[in-house]
Amino acid sequence: MVHKIPNAYIIAVTMGYGHLRPAYALRDMAAPLPGIKKPEHNGVISADDYPGIPEEDKKMWETIRKGYEFVSRFKRIPVIGDATFKLMDHMQEIAGFYPRRDLTRPIWQLKATVRTIEKKQWGKHLIARLNKRPLPLVTTFFTIAHMAEYWGYRGPIYCVVTDTDISRSWVALDPRGSKIIYCAPSYRVAERLKLYGVNPRRVYLTGFPLPKENIGHNTEVEILRRDLAARMLNLDPAQRYLRVHEKHVAERLGLKRLPLRPTHPLTLTFAVGGAGAQREIGAAILKSLRRHILEGRIRVNLIAGTNAEVRDYFAERTRLTLPSADGKFGGVCVQFSKTKAQYFVQFNKLLRTTDILWTKPSELSFFAGLGLPIIIAPPIGSQEDYNKAWLMTLDAGVPQEDPKYASEWLFDWLRSGFLAKAAMAGYREAFKFGTFNIERLVSDHPREMKLVETVSPY
Repeated sequence: MVHKIPNAYIIAVTMGYGHLRPAYALRDMAAPLPGIKKPEHNGVISADDYPGIPEEDKKMWETIRKGYEFVSRFKRIPVIGDATFKLMDHMQEIAGFYPRRDLTRPIWQLKATVRTIEKKQWGKHLIARLNKRPLPLVTTFFTIAHMAEYWGYRGPIYCVVTDTDISRSWVALDPRGSKIIYCAPSYRVAERLKLYGVNPRRVYLTGFPLPKENIGHNTEVEILRRDLAARMLNLDPAQRYLRVHEKHVAERLGLKRLPLRPTHPLTLTFAVGGAGAQREIGAAILKSLRRHILEGRIRVNLIAGTNAEVRDYFAERTRLTLPSADGKFGGVCVQFSKTKAQYFVQFNKLLRTTDILWTKPSELSFFAGLGLPIIIAPPIGSQEDYNKAWLMTLDAGVPQEDPKYASEWLFDWLRSGFLAKAAMAGYREAFKFGTFNIERLVSDHPREMKLVETVSPY
C-alpha cells in the first residue's frame, strides 16, 4: 500500500535514545530547519543542539541531560543511589489507572516545565524559526510540544508518545484547550490521555514508529516477515513449537512454508541505555556463555551505542573472557558508533540477524513488534515498570533469570520453544504500523483517516 509521505519538522532531543529512536524512524518526513541547506542527523532536528541555538537554551538542555545521566549512573551506588533515583522517579510518577477518575490536575513537574519556558523564554527561538515556514511539527518529547504551543506555533503540533504509559507531564496545563495531537503507541496510553483531559478527537492510536529498514517500506512488511521466518528456526531448534504451529506461522508470514535451515547462527543482542547503565549484565552474559560462544553455538552482540566508556568496558570484558579474541573474533561483536545517527543505522542492521533481544524495558520494548523475543533486564524507573508489564501482558517478553546462569536457562528456553512462542506473540499483538500510521495522520489530518491497526489487549 503506497501513500504520500508529507513534509514535517521531526524534532527530538539528544538525551539518551528514547526520543531520538522513534524520530529516526520518521525521518522520511523530515524537513530541514528554515535557513539550513544541508540537514544534519538524517533531517531530524535536535531541539537541544540545532544550528544557531541560543546559549541559554543549550545550557538548560545540558543541565537536564547531565542530571539524568548522573542519576542513572548514581543509582548503581547501594542505598544512596537508589534513594536519589527514587526521589527523581517520584516526580515523574504515573498515577494508578484504576479506578478511572479525573486526572486533569497538573503535577509539579509540568508546572515547573511551563514556568521555565515562560521565565527563561526557553524554546522561543526554535519555534520562531519554525514559524517562518509552519509545516506540521512532529515531536517525540513532550516539552517541545509544550514549547510549540506556548510560543504560538502556527502549524499543527503532533506529539509521539514513547512509552506504554505516561505521566501527566505529557499533557498541557489546560488539556481541553490544547491543540496538541497525540500519537499513542498503545491502548493504555490512548485511554490515559483521555483521563488527563485531552479531547478524544486529538488522540490517535497509531502504534510506535518502527524503522522501515526492519519492517519494509509499506504495510506488506516484507522485510519483517522474511527476517522472522528465518529467526523462528533458531528460536525453536527442537521444533517443539513449530511441530504444532508451523502451518499457522507460515500463514501469518504469508509463506507457503518456512525455510528449511537458518540463514545465520543463533544470535543474542544485549543493549544498554544511553547512559551505559547495566553494562555489568553484558559482562556476566559473556562469562556464562563463554563455552557456547567458543563452540560456535551462539553469537553475541554487545551494544555500546555512542558511549566510548561502555565500548571500552565491553572490549576489555571480551578480551578477559575470551583470550583468543583479538577484536576480530567472530563470536562477539561490540557495536559502537561515533554519532547517534550512525548508531541507529548499525543497530537496526544488527537486528535483522538478531534472534533474541536482551535489554531493559525502554522504548526498545516496542521492538517486540518485529518478532523479537525480549529478555527483560531490571527496569530503571516507573515508566519502564509499565513497559515491562506491557511486554508480559503480550507474552512477548520475559524477565531475565540470573545472568550468571544464562548458559543454563537460556538454552532451556530455546529447547522448549518458549522464545519462538514469544516472538510470534510480539509479532501478532504489538503494533507494527506506527511509522506508516503517523505519516498518514500528518498527511491527511484533519480529514478522517483510516489507520492500519493490529489488536493490542493493553
